[in-house]
Amino acid sequence: QCSRVKIIAATSSSAAFVVLLLMVATALYLSLKTRYNEEIHLKVEMFLKTYGTSKPTRYTFSEIKKITRRFKDKLGQGGFGSVYRGELPNGVPVAIKMLENSNGEGQEFINEVATIGRIHHTNIVRLLGFCSEGTRRALIYEFMPKDSLEKYIFSGNSIVSRELLAPDKMLDIALGIAKGMEYLHQGCNQRILHLDIKPHNILLDYSFNPKISDFGLAKLCPREQSIITLTATRGTMGYIAPELYSTNFGGISTSQMFTVLACWY
Repeated sequence: QCSRVKIIAATSSSAAFVVLLLMVATALYLSLKTRYNEEIHLKVEMFLKTYGTSKPTRYTFSEIKKITRRFKDKLGQGGFGSVYRGELPNGVPVAIKMLENSNGEGQEFINEVATIGRIHHTNIVRLLGFCSEGTRRALIYEFMPKDSLEKYIFSGNSIVSRELLAPDKMLDIALGIAKGMEYLHQGCNQRILHLDIKPHNILLDYSFNPKISDFGLAKLCPREQSIITLTATRGTMGYIAPELYSTNFGGISTSQMFTVLACWY
């Protein structure tokens, strides 16, 4: 009986120690996570402060909930979060990307605002607004009713695919993508490298005009710079030009055009 009491006491002590250890570990994790989120928020706010007054309209999270009708109409799910359909107070339809799974220290949000936040081109999707409130970050784009090029290239509906992918329409879409990329490379004060051109990131308007979207992996560089340095390969397997696997590469335009040809291949 004495031995049984000792065993019970030892088991209780071990269980209490394990529970205490888990509580300490949880508290430490939450503390580090809070500090990490605060650092990201500060980084984003510093960027927005230095970005100037030319940035798109800023919305609060409560306004985002109203625009999306409390996230009622979900359009899709991506690697960084979900996309919802919404409507601005003036009646303009929009698509809102909630950066729920952004783990790049806020870099995707910064890349999007820094690149397409103040440029306008018929073949580049417009960023109409954004939200940055604590750990909540959202990007508001013009709504593209015909979805992405991927939907039609890999569609099971052969009739719709054949109609869109007729030779003349394919040429129009390819030219539109090329014009958008030419503007990013030559028409901006700073050259913008998209680095993730693929059918999923080519959106289509009512007339099936293509618009380049998703600048989360984009990189800014001076227009006179011909050699680009990357700390890691960016893009999607199957659409990455072979030379991008090198940390230093040249031939910016040809590397990006490889991805356009890969889309159609």
